[in-house]
This record gives sequence, C-alpha cells and structure tokens, in this order.
Amino acid sequence: MRAFRITEWGTPPQVVDVPVPQPGPGQVLVKVAGCGLCHTDISLPHMPAALGKRLGWRAPFTLGHEAAGWVAGLGDGVTGFAEGDAVALVSPNSCGQCWHCQRGLDSACPNGLAGRGYGRDGGLAEYVLVDGKRFLIPLESLDPVTAGPLTDAGATSYHAVRRALPRIYPGGTVAVTGVGGLGSFAVQFLRLLTAARILAVDTNPARLAAATSLGADATASSLDGIRGADAVLDFVGTDDTIAAGLAAVRPGGAFGLVGAAGGRMEAPLLRALPKDGEVFSFQGSSITDLHDVIALAAAGALRNDVQRFAFDDVEDAYSRLSAGTLDSPRALIVF
Repeated sequence: MRAFRITEWGTPPQVVDVPVPQPGPGQVLVKVAGCGLCHTDISLPHMPAALGKRLGWRAPFTLGHEAAGWVAGLGDGVTGFAEGDAVALVSPNSCGQCWHCQRGLDSACPNGLAGRGYGRDGGLAEYVLVDGKRFLIPLESLDPVTAGPLTDAGATSYHAVRRALPRIYPGGTVAVTGVGGLGSFAVQFLRLLTAARILAVDTNPARLAAATSLGADATASSLDGIRGADAVLDFVGTDDTIAAGLAAVRPGGAFGLVGAAGGRMEAPLLRALPKDGEVFSFQGSSITDLHDVIALAAAGALRNDVQRFAFDDVEDAYSRLSAGTLDSPRALIVF
C-alpha cells in the first residue's frame, strides 16, 4: 500500500510503498476513508532525532492522526465490531491503565507521548492498525470520508470550551483567538453550550467571515484594548496573542492556551495573570470529548468544513495548509 511517511529525521516526508499491516491479538485493521492534515505534521520532520528518541518515537513512521474509515480486519479477542463498520479513530494515544486514564483524564496520560501519526504509523495510508477497540468510535450515520477532523480539531476545541465553561456566564464575552481549523469548531461549541457573546479574533478576513457564519457575534483583528472577557481561548500561541489574551480576561475568568506557536509570557506572574482566575494549557482531548463531538455531529449540530485532496496531492495539500491558502478550515486527504 502507499503511505506518506517520515523515513528519517531531518528529511521531508515522502510517499513510499509499505506492506499492508496485519492485526494481531486485540488489534483492529481499518481501511482509511479520509485523513485530516494538521499543522503539527509540518513540524515533525524537523524534530531533532534525540528528542524523538526521548519521546519514544520510532522513524520511519506514517503521518496522520485525524483518520476515519471502515473496519477491515479483527485480531483475536476483539468483539463489538464487524468488518465494514464505519469508525472514527481516537486521535491522542493513552494507556488506559494509569491514574489519569482510570479517571477519564486520558488527555493527560503520561504514556501517550507516542501515538498514531506521531512516532507510530498513522492514517495517511490506505490501511492503519489500531491498538484496541477503545480507540474506535462507531460513526453510524456520519460519513467516514469527512469525519477525521472531528477526532482532533473538533475534539481538542471541545476540550478547551468544556474546560472554560464554569467561568463563562450568560451575557458575558468569550474571545476565540485564531479561528482556523480548531477555532472555527470552538466558535460552534460556544454557541451550542453557552449564552455568551462570542468574539472571533484573526488577521485573516476570510476566516472572520466564516466565523460569523458559524455563530460569532463580533470579529476583531486582535485583542488589543479588549478587557473584561469571561474567557479567552488562544488557538495561536505567540508572544503577542498570549499577552493580549491574558490582559483581556476579567478577574475570575479563564485563559486557555491551545496553540503551539511557542510563545512566552515575560511579565511578572502576579501582574499578568487574571486575579482569582484560571489559566490552563493542553494539546489533545479525551475519549469522552470525542464521543460528545461525534454525537453533536451526528445530530447535525456541527459544520465540518473541509477541502478535499487526493492522496496523490498530499504534498500540495500540506503546502497550502502551511501557507494558509486553503479554501476551508481543514485539509482532508481522501482515499
């Protein structure tokens, strides 16, 4: 089968031919229908080999952590699924046995640093192995071709909104900084789950227009001068967005950092942080988050706008994702 793989550290990923994997005991083989692309994928080939080794990653490996498709094979001991079932694949990895996983906090699992598409073979191939049925979500009425972005962009954004909900009040304001692939989902979840005023913040006018169509009440090119927000969810993560987001949060509010642009906060903590507020940072989501997102999508409550690309055009799709020239919030490779 064809697969888009990092063959060695420091070199661009490429399409190569690899054997179709075979499911062992407890494993499930999935025929990939579609796989979403993520900005994280773009940085992975440039990771130092020493860092990859510390994380437990093994090169070569296939990219892609936003996959969905159909069950194509079952290893010994797997029950509850049959060949042909449409499924979405849980994006983050977790062990299912540690203190965090046993309490439904699998997004914080310390054993999840290596997973499908980041250090292990992912979904940018015709078939992918899944290590256990706990990582499969039945899709029922949803199309597996386009469901992949729900597993990361959708579930991660839902996790951010859910974390901030206790700080958000009816009639208050929530700002979403960066309304691309993740932020556009956050706008929708805020509209569904709160009675707050939603402010979409982005430097791209087309993204702001799309956010308005998804439920944003107002738009801005930055948070400069904005004060008194119940919550700010930052899906960018630069020095400027972090500083402006923290300044915009009211006392007792919440600031959530999801974007991984590598920004820092230089100001003294007592002066920069919202008084009696909450500041949190994460990447990823829990299995429970994804179940909720799939249910909302199946009920027709979410828009999942994607731009489709054939597998032969995967390098062009990544180039457009990197340049910010996609026609939709998310790029999707269709098999």
